[in-house]
This record gives sequence, C-alpha cells and structure tokens, in this order.
Amino acid sequence: MYDLAIMWDWIAFSVRWLHLITAMAWIGASFYFIALDLGLRKAPNMPVGAHGEEWQVHGGGFYHIQKYLVAPENMPEHLIWHKWQSYITWVSGAAMLMIVYWVGGELYLLDPTKAELSLWQGILISGGSLTIGWLAYDFMCKSKLSEQPTLLMLLLFVILVVMSWGYNQIFTGRAALLHLGAFTATIMTANVFFQIMPNQRIVVADLKAGRTPDAKYGKIAKVRSTHNNYLTLPVVFLMLSNHYPLAFGTQYAWIIASLIFLTGVTIRHYFNTMHSTGKGPNWTWGVTVVLMIVIAWLSTVRTGETWEEAEARPLTAYEEKFASAASFEDAYDTVVGNCSMCHAREPVWDGMLWAPKGVYLETKGDVARHASEIYLHAGVSHAMPPPNAVQMDLEARATIIDWVREVRTGG
Repeated sequence: MYDLAIMWDWIAFSVRWLHLITAMAWIGASFYFIALDLGLRKAPNMPVGAHGEEWQVHGGGFYHIQKYLVAPENMPEHLIWHKWQSYITWVSGAAMLMIVYWVGGELYLLDPTKAELSLWQGILISGGSLTIGWLAYDFMCKSKLSEQPTLLMLLLFVILVVMSWGYNQIFTGRAALLHLGAFTATIMTANVFFQIMPNQRIVVADLKAGRTPDAKYGKIAKVRSTHNNYLTLPVVFLMLSNHYPLAFGTQYAWIIASLIFLTGVTIRHYFNTMHSTGKGPNWTWGVTVVLMIVIAWLSTVRTGETWEEAEARPLTAYEEKFASAASFEDAYDTVVGNCSMCHAREPVWDGMLWAPKGVYLETKGDVARHASEIYLHAGVSHAMPPPNAVQMDLEARATIIDWVREVRTGG
C-alpha cells in the first residue's frame, strides 16, 4: 500500500520544481528585456519606425536586435509572445499555496496564538486577499496618478506595508511572508494578463488590418513591465523566507518584509541605470547594505509563546486528533528524547540560538501539531535528526510511523 503522505509530498515537490523552473524563465526573460531596452542605441540607416538597436554576442554567434516603439510597417511571420512563463509561474505558485497552506493549513497557515480562525476561514482570507492588491493597484494606474509615477510607486509601497502588517496579525510568520509574496506576484501576473498582453494584441490586430497602431498601448505595457521589474527581487526573497525563521520568526517580520521591497528598488535601480548609462550609482549598494543590517537586527527579536504558555494552551482539534491516539505517549517520548534539544524555544545544543526552521517539539501540542512533518522527516525518511547529532534507531522511527498511521487509518 503506497503511503498517501509520501505521494502527497512528492506531488508538492514536483509542483515546487515546476514553479521554480517557470519562475526562472519568467524572471530571466523580464530582466533580459529590461536590460535590452535600456541598452538600445540610435544608429544610422535604421528601418522606418525603429527606435534603437543593439548588438550582442552569445553562444558563438552575433545578434542584431532592433526595437520599434509602436510596431514595424509589416507584421513579421514569426512573432514570439513571452507570456506563458508568467502564467505558469502564477498557476504553479497558486497550486503550491493550496498544497502547503490550505491542505496543510492547521500547521502552516493558522496561528491559534494570534487569531482563532477555523481552517475554512483562513483559506477564505488567504485566497480572497490576493485580489485586493491588484484591484487597488490597477485602479491607481488607470487614474490621474499614472501621470505621477513616483507617487504611484509610493502608494503601492504603502499598500504592501499595510498588507504585510495585516497578514502578520492572523497567519503564522512563514505564511504571512509567503502570502505577501503571492499578493505581489498576483499583481505582476495580472499586469501581464490584463494589461501587457491585451495591449500588444491590439497593436498586432491593427497591423494585420493595415491600421497605424496607437503608441499609447505600448507605453501602458512598458509602465507595467517596469513595475514588475522592481517587484521581482522582493517576491523572490519572500518566497524563500519560509525556509529561514530569522526572516519570519519575529514580531517585526512585517517590517522586514516591507524593508525588502526597498532593497528591491535600490538593487534594480543600480542595474537599470548601469544598463542605460554604462555606470550604476554606487550609493545604492550602501543603502542596500544599511537596510540589510537593519533587517538582520530586527530578526534577532524573538517572540511567540513561551514554554509555559504553549503547555497551558488548549489543543486545537487538529492537535487533539494526534494527541488522543493510543500510541501517542510513546511517540511523544521518542520525539522529545531525540529532537527537543534543538527544536526547543531555548535550544540546549551548543551554538544553536533558535530552533531549526522555527519548529518547536517540546509540548504535546507541539508534537501533535507537527505530526505529518515528524512522520516524513524522522519516520519514513532519516532526514532528521542529523546523524552527527543523534543516532536515532530504527525502533524509535517505527514508533513514530505506527503513531501517525494509527491516526490516519483510524485504529
């Protein structure tokens, strides 16, 4: 009998792999075209309507690239559309969100110490909140604010800060940062789907019909693409943050996430300026370093339940399901005996300041809450504990396997 938990974990791994691959393709294409656009130069004898050109060398050959601000006189036979990278990145990311934070919501999404939410309420907030940013941002872009790009970006930053704070009031730290990344990525993909691609289709349709395309459609697409360029690096950071409790395991995680958006601006401003002028403003690196030092300092402020508070807190329905199993006591003793020296609110392992991944395995609620992860990492696999730390025997691992399977099979 193939274990459903193992199959589900491989499905999650596969979807994550797809998400990573398509994200690399999308980000790579985005950064390339921004650099290409900023590096264009005027040249004599360019075709009618050409704005600039660039020569590049790669893979043993030379490339001659020309850009038309509106469109060429005639529609080329072979036109490549860069859109699927964005769409599949968002779809695979949404799938990952559902797999990890909806199906695994009792562990990864909900934090009973912050808000008493049922799983369906958490899922509703999770999914519904992702549309808010796009609606507000799109409204601003279509208003008179579009004539003041700096003010528009500042208002977008304010929205991101507010959402960062809001997510941290109800979700676990890792879920809060991940959702802020998904919130921002939704804006980016919606830019492609609702603005950039439709405007480009209008231009193509005009060319095919023999009409002169309106330059405004290209300008709109350019503005949205530039916004995406500045949002990309913070989104990558937020997607990686769930692996680093220093980023999410503090009451100031929402400030850390907000400051990361500023580092995205400083880093991209340097490279965008360098691509355009041949020399980047070095002051941006100084600002970036200062921001990262502030972020590192904020990350040292540890918060959350104390051991006493965690021990006194009533178990959730999910935790009670695993804690009420007949084999739980043996499994609990096994986990505490092999794992709690590191996975504690105050680790006793020499040189370790915080529990790995922010996972605590001290109280009965802790162990019951992380049952599935314990099963995968210390039961069916030997990933934990590290062999150079604790030699966990097969009998102890079998105790964990029997406990979780007892709950899942109902007996």
